[in-house]
Amino acid sequence: MITIIDYGLGNIRAFVNVYERLNIKTKVAHNARDIAGATKIILPGVGAFDYAMAQLNASGMRDELENQVLGNKIPVVGICVGMQMLAKSSDEGNLPGLGWIDGVVKLFDSNLIAYKTRLPHMGWNNINPVNGHDLLNGLDAQSRFYFLHSYYFVCHNENEIISSTEYGVTFASSVNKNNIYGIQFHPEKSHSNGIQLLKNFALLS
Repeated sequence: MITIIDYGLGNIRAFVNVYERLNIKTKVAHNARDIAGATKIILPGVGAFDYAMAQLNASGMRDELENQVLGNKIPVVGICVGMQMLAKSSDEGNLPGLGWIDGVVKLFDSNLIAYKTRLPHMGWNNINPVNGHDLLNGLDAQSRFYFLHSYYFVCHNENEIISSTEYGVTFASSVNKNNIYGIQFHPEKSHSNGIQLLKNFALLS
């Protein structure tokens, strides 16, 4: 059962729609009880880091989420701001992140970006898979995904980076540590490539 955490942020219905097309069952979690029995967890997110962390903390779901992810080792994927929440901190705010992956979130230096519209990083961009991982099966350096963000994840352990993307700098567009995954782009908005990635996540052992 793919359980999608609804703490007031993220494209919840879009994820449900993708998994319905794949004939994979989902459940939307609105409280801690809803997380029990999850076999995979999606932590979506849009908007500002502090607001997302405050919403999750206020939802009553954080303790059970951490119990499932850190205690029971249930696979989880944080998406967009959901990925950034996996870090220890963010330049965008003052609240601590979940700290599940050793990293911090930094603002892009717009002086390094060669495009007229510099921030946010918005639209389609390639990912470069590194440290081959089952989450990216069927995807390669020509695979394009939809991005919308002004901050990026700086992963302190390079071995935990599973794809990188160029936008002024080379940044980690997806990461993995044990059962914990983060992706900066939006698979739910990325057509066939996004569907492939969400299918891969559902099939992870």
